[in-house]
Amino acid sequence: MHPNALLELATDLVRAILKFDAPADGVVSAFFRQHRELGPRERHTLAETAYAAVRQRLLWQHFAQSGSGPLERRLAILAWQGSESFLRGALAPHEQTWLTQVRGVDLTSLPEKLRHNLPDWLVAPLKERLGEEFWPLVDSLNRSAPLDLRVNLLKAKRESVMAELQAAGIEAHETPHSPWGLRVEGKPALNKLEVFTRGDVEVQDEGSQLLALLTEAKRGEMVVDFCAGAGGKTLALGAAMRNTGRLYAFDVSGHRLDNLKPRLARSGLSNVYPAQIAHERDERIKRLAGKIDRVLVDAPCSGLGTLRRNPDLKWRQSPKAVEELTAKQLAILQSAARLLKPGGRLVYATCSVLAEENERIAEQFLEQAQRSFKPVPAGEVLEHARVAEPNLLVEGDHLRLWPHRHATDGFFAAVWERC
Repeated sequence: MHPNALLELATDLVRAILKFDAPADGVVSAFFRQHRELGPRERHTLAETAYAAVRQRLLWQHFAQSGSGPLERRLAILAWQGSESFLRGALAPHEQTWLTQVRGVDLTSLPEKLRHNLPDWLVAPLKERLGEEFWPLVDSLNRSAPLDLRVNLLKAKRESVMAELQAAGIEAHETPHSPWGLRVEGKPALNKLEVFTRGDVEVQDEGSQLLALLTEAKRGEMVVDFCAGAGGKTLALGAAMRNTGRLYAFDVSGHRLDNLKPRLARSGLSNVYPAQIAHERDERIKRLAGKIDRVLVDAPCSGLGTLRRNPDLKWRQSPKAVEELTAKQLAILQSAARLLKPGGRLVYATCSVLAEENERIAEQFLEQAQRSFKPVPAGEVLEHARVAEPNLLVEGDHLRLWPHRHATDGFFAAVWERC
């Protein structure tokens, strides 16, 4: 494709994504469906440019004021993630001069707001929580996430999958903590490989794998993934159960559960029972009260731990939205807790970095249910689950993952046992 044409497409995609009227990944997918002529390299350039424009929107908008031409074109030029020579081939002489001048600016001389590219309401709690680690977190959030895989131990061993990937020219290494995980270099087209189509691997962030490991689902048990979504953790739990027992995958969204079906077919699991529920007090939930061994509640949340993958969330979320979510999170957790039999395990998790959605919810739940549930230190559970260096993954009794510390998405999890 001619450089001018690709830059024009990048401009169109940046314009569409910066409307913030839909999730960025959905906007990118819809754009590519409209432009099926694009090859893998062109798609990569366009997608990464659009995400870069969102990640550092405040900075690029500041610099764009000094240029000329359509604003979205200037933003696409500044955020460009493809070949440098290709970009230069698309620029007019005055644009090349302008870009050179912008790149000569010392970023450390700019105001903090232009360097962290975060909304004010999010900066304050992160600075209070992390102190000097705030800027390392910012740096990590402004980079794209690595590609993590979970090996389906029901079908394959991690060593054999790693060897098969390397034979296909894909460099892969064991994840630092999860005994199920591999971290892949770059973003290869895995869905065309036999190791993927056979169901030997699933794409899953290492942090998400650790949530399943905290649940410690066993053979023959009755287990519930209460907010299953597209089923990544459901599949991990089913494999841990060695395809025995009964695993319920509940979610209020039938569309999300539909996305589980092809993954479930690849996985080889037959112990999974997906079911759409109307709400957390659904009759299906009531019928199972007091019968379940383990419940994982990966609650609906702000998703602010996933900003490396979903940078638009920082502009689409708000304090009011978080407040509404916290009320829902506590209600869901309380309903899910009723499922457990005495001695059963409850895991509450989010992919948020905010204490309101994490520690505060755990504290409120325990205050209201202290006679029924006792906390279980997450570090002890992780050690028992053979997770490497579990002490690096916890704060107090809770799992606490940060992108800049652990190279995972930001995750929180609390564990309780029913008395």
